[in-house]
Amino acid sequence: MSPSADYLGQCRNLIEIVSRQQAAINQAADWFAQTILAGRMVHLFGSGHSRILVEEMWPRYGSFPGFNPIVELSLSFHNLVVGPNGQRQAMFLENVSGLAERILRNFDLKSEDSALVASSSGCNIVPIEIAEGFKNRRIKVVAIISRKHSEASKSQHPSARKLQDYADLVLDTGAPVGDAMVTIAGLPNPVAPGSTVGGCLLVNCIKAEVAQRLQQAGAPPKVLTAGALIGGDQSSAIFEAAYDEHAWRLARLYQSVGGQ
Repeated sequence: MSPSADYLGQCRNLIEIVSRQQAAINQAADWFAQTILAGRMVHLFGSGHSRILVEEMWPRYGSFPGFNPIVELSLSFHNLVVGPNGQRQAMFLENVSGLAERILRNFDLKSEDSALVASSSGCNIVPIEIAEGFKNRRIKVVAIISRKHSEASKSQHPSARKLQDYADLVLDTGAPVGDAMVTIAGLPNPVAPGSTVGGCLLVNCIKAEVAQRLQQAGAPPKVLTAGALIGGDQSSAIFEAAYDEHAWRLARLYQSVGGQ
């Protein structure tokens, strides 16, 4: 079997793992739809490469307002690798206690909100404390982890707790320990990670389920759609309306920051 065929086979297995989590996907969609129908937002957080799942959820084609992507560039800007804004700093900051609370301090959070926190290992301090901060505010937390990898990994938090310990619901990307899925003859370590594939499957399943619930509730979402499909004028109008809705929802998150 070629390495690429091996990887594709492994990805088919990830689809099976995700498909077995339909009940949990439906529960997450119920919570998220309730939040959006209440005029609030679903908070999305991921550090490191888990940022990819945040951007997959919103904003992009086939997505809609109601989600608040919390992306800290200091934790997820990978392009420079070394030097200023390099990976060493990002990996260090990901395990600085207290940073999560400074991030959440920016928002007027309510119990009607809900949250999705992604971390493949579930073991780094900032995602753990982000989830803890949401829980302390009585916000439902959905965690996306790679369960096998997390169980084989050591928590960096002083309490030894992991992201899943602060979650109301846990979803599994299905990726193996170490994430990489393909073994090359003569190469000591595997290549080609799978957590992003499994994670994107999960968030898009949730997204589709939420859209159905909003439609059935008489509040059809403003779905970002390509001009190639619906024409440039209609596409532009939807983009403007969707971004405006995002702004209105986001404004509520700043409305009473600090108790004002």
